[in-house]
Amino acid sequence: MKFLYNLTWILLFVGGLNWIFTAFDFNLVTELFGSVPALVKTIYWLIGLSAIYQLFSRFTEE
Repeated sequence: MKFLYNLTWILLFVGGLNWIFTAFDFNLVTELFGSVPALVKTIYWLIGLSAIYQLFSRFTEE
């Protein structure tokens, strides 16, 4: 589970940086993977699911 926790944290970090870049009219995910729209959508899904995982893991920690 430690791997999943770290992976989701990294995805959230990348998602947060992407929002900062988007404020300056630069979308990092689209810039890197824009030639494959399905991959861009998958990355956004993974970032969103990472946020949900992190949220639940914070409230269910023992």
